[in-house]
Formats: sequence, structure tokens, C-alpha cells
Amino acid sequence: MSGSPPSSSGSEEEDEGMDSYRKGGYHAVRIGDSFAAGRYIAQKKLGWGQFSTVWLAYDTQSSKYVALKIQKSAPQFAQAALHEIEILSAIAAGDTSNNKSVVRLIDHFKHVGPNGQHLCMVLEFLGDSLLRLIKYNRYKGLESRRVKEICKCILTALDYLHRELRIIHTDLKPENILLSSTINPSKDPIRSGLTPILEKPEGNPNGGVIVSSIEKRLKQRAKRAVARISERRSSMGDGVGMIPKPARCLDGIDFQCKVVDFGNACWGDRPIAEEIQTRQYRAPEVILNSGYSFAADMWSFACTAFELATGEMMFAPKTGQGFSEDEDHLAMMMELLGKIPRKIATGGARSKDYFDRYGDLKRIRRLKYGSLERLLIDKYKFSDADARELAGFLCPLLDFEPEKRPTAQQCLQHPWLDAGSETTDEVKSESSIEKANAGMNNLQIKHN
Repeated sequence: MSGSPPSSSGSEEEDEGMDSYRKGGYHAVRIGDSFAAGRYIAQKKLGWGQFSTVWLAYDTQSSKYVALKIQKSAPQFAQAALHEIEILSAIAAGDTSNNKSVVRLIDHFKHVGPNGQHLCMVLEFLGDSLLRLIKYNRYKGLESRRVKEICKCILTALDYLHRELRIIHTDLKPENILLSSTINPSKDPIRSGLTPILEKPEGNPNGGVIVSSIEKRLKQRAKRAVARISERRSSMGDGVGMIPKPARCLDGIDFQCKVVDFGNACWGDRPIAEEIQTRQYRAPEVILNSGYSFAADMWSFACTAFELATGEMMFAPKTGQGFSEDEDHLAMMMELLGKIPRKIATGGARSKDYFDRYGDLKRIRRLKYGSLERLLIDKYKFSDADARELAGFLCPLLDFEPEKRPTAQQCLQHPWLDAGSETTDEVKSESSIEKANAGMNNLQIKHN
């Protein structure tokens, strides 16, 4: 999804429906509609979420394409937009050279429509999300150098947010990180040489939104029905003679990216909600309600990096017979990372819901302990060296004690990030030397 859609954006196969186009809800936009006294002209819809819709717009003042985010008009949505504008304004003010890998707020204004007054944000136009990239790559892991390139961008953004601005993103995930341009050049208005629409196309001036929405939904239902029939046929054939799809060619894609969607972000000294983060990227301290800070973003970053490297989520918990999704999530964490220290397991406001006084889970008693390194080797077929190096980068970020997780600034200095440009032998050699040096330093520290 292009531009900067909200974190709660719907799936690409669904539409937001017409029910919320009413007083207090979405503003109905038609192609060619103008905003801010004619400065911005709507070109096409990019995405939607529970709070807003996002449109590609043409900025007649700068002659550039932008992403126009139009908030629902009810007071609670307007309040949320004001908070996001405050955060985005601080980000833009501190990043005058626009090189911190964070989406840039260009403008904001109010727009009055039939459903009320809508707060609007104008953001720089960006490309597809990392979620779309993962799907495009058929849920196979990206090659290591690509993962490192993306990780550097995300860490640059987090270092800026955490250290310089004292902002916690609180919802870091592949969906909220956008590539600088679209995967398919023909869908990029700049690279495709799209001629901007500067006036409303001829035709029905009133029913355009509704008709196009109904048509789109019917087409999507038909598409899903065909896909289900295809799946049934292939399962009936038991996969005999089925040829797996080859890996996609990713040449030509710009892997530079930016962190977006600050609707749930907060200042480090002013947390705004107890429960933050999308389920699969949620840190243990958030589940246990033991307080959170910048380290919660670092946990989400590690989950995102793993997903880029493997094509699959690190944790995808489910509700089971006799246990909750939260408890399954905690069990998965421990199976991969080891037992949660007792003081952490029992130290949160919700700890008693999941743990006994000894720090053992109440309802999931049998755990199969493993390690991140073994998982990368056994399931994802990483080489021993690659698995060891990636696990060495990620495991400190997945420490159950938030205070022990490295900061984004420290991660940017990690040798794993700089190991992509050399040959494999050079990397292994350098890695061995660094490990030896680290070992010597540890010995010196212990003796002192």
C-alpha cells in the first residue's frame, strides 16, 4: 500500500465499505476533487484504515505527487489526528535534510465536507510497504544484503526517534515501513510518467465513489471465488507434478525505506496506552503490563528483521483449548529464547493471569525449548555461519529484560550490518577476529 496508510489499514482484498461514509465518518472523495484552496488534487485512492483514507494527490504548488491522509470527522478521530500532527511536526522540524528514514509531513489543514470537518495531512509520497514486498517475494526470505540495507534504514529512523526526539513509535511492523518507490515501476506516478489529473473527469459527478466501490467489491469477490476453486483443484491433485513457483527477481527495486504511521506514537515520558503494538510484534513487557519504553520498539524491530530474512513471522500465537492468545505468545517466546526470568515473569500487573509464583506458565506446562540459531538452520535452511551471525544480531534485541536490549544507535555499530559488502570468506574471517577480540575484552573485564 503506497503513501502512508494507517496502521489499522484493511487488507488489500477488501474495501472500507460505504457504511462509514456518514456524519462523523469518512469524507467521500472523487478523482479530481481539490483541497486546500485548490493546491492538492485527488488522483486515486491508496489505502484506508479505521481512522482515515489515504489518497494520491498532485501538489500544484510544488508540481509533485503527495499522499493525502483524510481523517474521519468525529471528535475522537480529530483528536487522534492532532496528536499525529504534533508528532510528525516535531519529526519534520528536526530532520531538515530529510535523511532520517522517517516519513515527512509536508502540510496539514482542515477540510469541510458533507460529513463534517476533516483534519487532513499531506505526506511525501512513498512506495509499497515491506509487507507487500514480503508477499511479492512469495514469503521467501530476502537475501542477506537486502535485509541489512533495510535494517539500516529502520535503525536510522529509530535512533532519530528514540535518542534525538524521545518518541516511541509503538507499532513498528512491515506494514508501517514503506519503500521509497513502488515495486512495480508502472504503478509509480513519478517513474511511470503519469500525467496529473487537474480537473474532474466528465461523467456522473455524484455517484462515482459509490459505483466504483460496488464494482470493485464485486470484482474482488469473483477473484476470491476463482482462487478458492483453483486451491481446491490443486489440493485434489495432492500436489503431484506441481512445480513450485520460482523466486521473484528483485533487481531494480529500491530497498531504501522509511518508517511511517505515527498515529499511535507517543513521547517517551508520556505513554498513551497500556496495550500497544500489533500482536505478532508485541514485546513481553507489554503483554505483562509491566511498563514499556523505547526497548519495546527494538523488540518489534527484531521481529521485523526476522520476517524479512525468513519470509515468515517470528511469532504467530493463537488461542487454544484452555489457554489465551497471550499465554500462547509467551510460551512461543520461551520455546525460542529460553525461560523468562522469574522477576520479569511475575513483575507485571497481568503476570498473575499467566504465571504462577515460580515463574512457570499456569496453563501451558510442556514447552519444547530450542534456539533461534537452530530454527534458522533447521527450518529456513540457513548455513551454520549465516544462522550464527543473524542470531547473534537478533538475540540481544529479544532479551526479556528491556533494559538489556541494545539501542538503535548500538545496533547501527553491529558488525553484522556491515558484513554484506565483503566476500563470505572475508566476513567469516573478520567475524572470527571480532569474536576473539570480544572474548579477550570479556576476560579482561572479569579479571578487573
